[in-house]
Amino acid sequence: MAVRKVLILGGYGNFGKRIAESLSAIKGITIVIAGRSIKKAEALCEALSEKGALAELSAIAIDIHSTQFLYQLKTLAPDLVIHTGGPFQGQDYCVAKACIDIRSHYIDLADDRRFVCDITNLNDQAKDKNVLIVSGASSVPGLSSTVIDQFVNQFSSLEEIDFAIAPGNQAERGEATVRGILSYTGHPFKVLNDGQWVNRYGWMSARRLNFGKVIGRRWLANIDIPDLELLPKRYKGVKTVSFQAGLELPLLHLGMVFMALLAKIGLIKDWSIFTRLIFNASEIFKRLGTDTGGMQINLKGFDENNKPKAVKWILVAEKGIGPYIPTLSAIILAKKLIAGSIDARGASPCLGMYTLQEFDEEALPLGIYHYTEVEHG
Repeated sequence: MAVRKVLILGGYGNFGKRIAESLSAIKGITIVIAGRSIKKAEALCEALSEKGALAELSAIAIDIHSTQFLYQLKTLAPDLVIHTGGPFQGQDYCVAKACIDIRSHYIDLADDRRFVCDITNLNDQAKDKNVLIVSGASSVPGLSSTVIDQFVNQFSSLEEIDFAIAPGNQAERGEATVRGILSYTGHPFKVLNDGQWVNRYGWMSARRLNFGKVIGRRWLANIDIPDLELLPKRYKGVKTVSFQAGLELPLLHLGMVFMALLAKIGLIKDWSIFTRLIFNASEIFKRLGTDTGGMQINLKGFDENNKPKAVKWILVAEKGIGPYIPTLSAIILAKKLIAGSIDARGASPCLGMYTLQEFDEEALPLGIYHYTEVEHG
């Protein structure tokens, strides 16, 4: 099935507009930018056209929660739907199911653990309709699994995966992302630690980690992501998988840690109901800090000689380019579908669906780069 029409849900949002920008450079396809505001969708179409877009662009108002959504989707008849409309916490699979129904491929940028991990429930339906349904085509687990796949064969036994994301305070952020994080702030979730599944609490266990000379040391805290469940299954023998993220400004970061404590002891049930207030408050500090962020993945285990080995992979994004990182997995997969170079069908999380070389082809022109440090013994 040739992909010639791409529908981007949330197409003018923080991530959607970056995906639209990248795909608009492809001649011979149509990109439909969709969201609840037709004015914002039309404005992005106009902006991309002024920048010399080669793709045909159109705008439409769509609400995925509307009773008219399936009808609109059938009328549009896209070959690929890219769903960026978070937060995905609490969402059902109405969009993915609708795509299967009309025989359209589907990619989302979800980071919610249950949403991404349970997408396999749609596998048989997707295969029956010969479509590809991918969830989590973002920094995690899309990029994280690609990086680990690059190094896993260098270990005779991979024992520990410890990774983190540290965005710059000045980098553009979306309210939906904040809402998703707040939904589990102070709440327990399971992680694999030294071979045992134990509870960790969202936005707690604060620590500082060195991201190298460009980024420096950043505060981190626990974040619940699909990888905590997916990676122990993918990489057999791993005993510990941990993930954290943080805010660059210590005041904001430690304030979140305190909020997590209040939720843990039961004084606040759900911080996400205050998302708008918290998001607006954080914007007051937007000019502080830097526009530089990154990602770090630490792998520990044993080499072919059964000697201890550690690999540290660090990704750096300067000049406010960091928000492009979560979009690159979806962009890579969309381009592969458009080129007809991916034959996979069914429904699955985005695990090892592209190579690090393919990532670099998209990342390096943006100024996003990475380097590796290896220790033996």
